[in-house]
Amino acid sequence: MAAETIDHGTLSRLVEAGAVRGAHIVGQSGGWVVLVKYGMTERPLAAQRSRQVRLFRKFETLVSYLKEIGIARFDVDAANYDPDTATTPRRPDRAEALKRAHEAAAYDAWFREQVQASIDDPRPSVPDNEARARFATRKAALRQTAR
Repeated sequence: MAAETIDHGTLSRLVEAGAVRGAHIVGQSGGWVVLVKYGMTERPLAAQRSRQVRLFRKFETLVSYLKEIGIARFDVDAANYDPDTATTPRRPDRAEALKRAHEAAAYDAWFREQVQASIDDPRPSVPDNEARARFATRKAALRQTAR
């Protein structure tokens, strides 16, 4: 059925060209589907990523979408709509990914604070070449005592 769908880009161009004759909203278990009428054809709207028929879970979202692209008139068939079967898909992998993202952001903020505190430190700093010379002297003294 994916080959018989219409994508958002094509729908937008058809609306701009004035070729869309209408839209038919069909209720299903879990949400709403849009059937777009253009020419002698009627095709369902496809989701952008999956290319499967797009299912709008909220009617308000669907209406906003259609009005935004320029379709203000449409008919609705709610005969098969069942609001009790509308479930939110569970994505435990996304919860874990968001947790890791928040932890990374917190670490980044902490790290930036530490760097800024070092930059703002009023104590005198020692240039790199001077620090290397001091430690080379200490290292040489330690080697002398080890013999």
